[in-house]
Amino acid sequence: MSNPLEQRINVPIDDPNADTEWNDILRKHGVIPEKPPSPTPMIEEAILEGRRLAHENRLEGKDLDELDELEDDEDEAFLEQYRQKRMAELNSLQKKALHGSVYPLSKPEYQREVTDASQNGPVFVNLTSSMGNNVESRVLTELWRQAAREYGEIKFCEIRASQAIENYPDRNCPTILVYNKGDIVKQIVTLATIGGVRTTMQQIDNLLVEVGAVPDSDMRIVKRRQAAEDAEEERLAGKSIKTGTAGRSRNVDSEDDDWD
Repeated sequence: MSNPLEQRINVPIDDPNADTEWNDILRKHGVIPEKPPSPTPMIEEAILEGRRLAHENRLEGKDLDELDELEDDEDEAFLEQYRQKRMAELNSLQKKALHGSVYPLSKPEYQREVTDASQNGPVFVNLTSSMGNNVESRVLTELWRQAAREYGEIKFCEIRASQAIENYPDRNCPTILVYNKGDIVKQIVTLATIGGVRTTMQQIDNLLVEVGAVPDSDMRIVKRRQAAEDAEEERLAGKSIKTGTAGRSRNVDSEDDDWD
């Protein structure tokens, strides 16, 4: 028979994580493990950091007119600093805006206008469909026009796919080719992977950022992203209101039924 002093005694513990004097004694003697640190301070710190960054970046993406509208709400010196920053960005973009429209290509021009030109910066090529019923091709053609206008410092080109590449399947149109330093650095065959017929300028923005044509902090990128987020918030708010109204209507109908 074993010595009773050597037998392990089962100590009753209701909640080992509770802050009690009894648990403190047990932790001191190693009967129960130390209580893990509370995540609350870390969560609070993360929330405060998020609020700080949101406050610091609250003017990102706003144009000069929008900054003028905030004169009564923001510190004048801080607002003037941002205004000067925006003006500098606009001046820089205007100086770089060498293009501004889509370049239609012929096959003999391709080497010079695309491959060679990409030594000076990314060149984006849209291989278009020769079929009038290719909806994705029509969608990208319109987006290409808009992108060329907005990003005048970037060269956007287009050429009929069958003209650029003999026997190129029309089912692969539109195809996006991105050249840089003489090489193809990105290829997207049809819009299926980026949004299909619902592709928008946001997907084009993402492509420009991905290949390094513009930074993610570009004010055109930020402004469009913010507008999309605001629109989504409004949509969800409207949906919530409709759902709440419908719910109240059902409750009223139910109450009316009780009186029948």
